[in-house]
Amino acid sequence: MRGEDEPNAAIRLRRMVHVLSSRVLLRPTDPERSRVFYGERLGLAVHREFGTGPERGTVYFLGGGFLEVSGRSDTPPSPALRLWLQVEDVTAAHEELRAKGVEIVRPPVKEPWGLIEMWIADPDGTQIVLVEVPADHPLRYRPGI
Repeated sequence: MRGEDEPNAAIRLRRMVHVLSSRVLLRPTDPERSRVFYGERLGLAVHREFGTGPERGTVYFLGGGFLEVSGRSDTPPSPALRLWLQVEDVTAAHEELRAKGVEIVRPPVKEPWGLIEMWIADPDGTQIVLVEVPADHPLRYRPGI
């Protein structure tokens, strides 16, 4: 009987986490300030909005996922939280964000692992890493293409 149960267990494990969509949820200390930051300063496109009043929710597109800014928290998010956003040109993003008054925590730097990273922070101090993947980086390598 043991041998018969093993394939069924493997099938259940494969089905257990079938992700259809993803989103990061932020509960800012000042929701309106965060909406201005993500919507106007970063220029993230709005996927949807819901609710009413100052703590209403706004969901932004983040490449293959979403960022939801909704509700309110008495304390900022954990400093362990980081957002990693891949952009086409981190130098252009640096200039654009600086011109919009976004504080640059660290300007673009080519890291030892080959990615070009720039760091900023949202109004609650959540670190955001803007990343450019150079054309010759292994993340872009596709065997046979």
